[in-house]
Amino acid sequence: MIKGRDILIYLSLKNDGDWDKIYEDIQNRANLDFSDSDDILSKLDSNVVTILDKEYPRQFANIFKPPFVLYYKGDISLLSNPDYCLSVIGSRSNTTYGKEMTELLVPALSEKLVIVSGMARGIDSIAERAAINAGGKSAAILGSGINYCYPKSNKDLYDELCLHHLVISEYPNEVEPKPSNFIDRNRLIAAASMKTLVIEAKYKSGTVSTINYALQYGRDVLCVPTRANEESMCNRLIKEGAPMVETLEDILDDYYYIFK
Repeated sequence: MIKGRDILIYLSLKNDGDWDKIYEDIQNRANLDFSDSDDILSKLDSNVVTILDKEYPRQFANIFKPPFVLYYKGDISLLSNPDYCLSVIGSRSNTTYGKEMTELLVPALSEKLVIVSGMARGIDSIAERAAINAGGKSAAILGSGINYCYPKSNKDLYDELCLHHLVISEYPNEVEPKPSNFIDRNRLIAAASMKTLVIEAKYKSGTVSTINYALQYGRDVLCVPTRANEESMCNRLIKEGAPMVETLEDILDDYYYIFK
């Protein structure tokens, strides 16, 4: 009979990381048949940390649907302190301006902060590449299985992050992404850091779900402004009181305890 953390890993593998199904099985575990546990556990193909382990990033423990199990490749300690992480998010269909602002801000910030994003096309991957190229550290949180690189065009980035940084997912092995996975993934990007920097976002986008989670968790949301005649969630948030980031100094002020 398996016990403790192995039960969580077993249920996560069995249910392909689906939080609701894992929770349901935990509630009904007295009625579960664990006879296939050896076979299921043998399919584990990455490093793993459970909510019962001391290495588990504690900023995830008290959020909406805290992951029972996290699969990872690389250095899990990069997420050990949310005060020293910065989530950087933005449009998948970035403009030249969005790319320029990301590459202006991220290199200096990555000197002392871990840049956290989702390895998506656009601002996410631009931010992660900028951190890596500057010699900093980055962590990517996936909406697919830990061994499933999505999008495929970021395979070189994925490999670099796995080797020298961190890739993490609540989905095991080769689980293919589906739309709801990315919304669930966004709650982790928002929780990973005490601050989230938004660079370009439409009113209706996945970026907005990350912003909403960050606000629910009491995280600071900082925004890079865009043109007044463009549909911009950043500009709307700034009007509502979000700190505006026009220069590197604007965000360094928020990290005075680190960049002093």
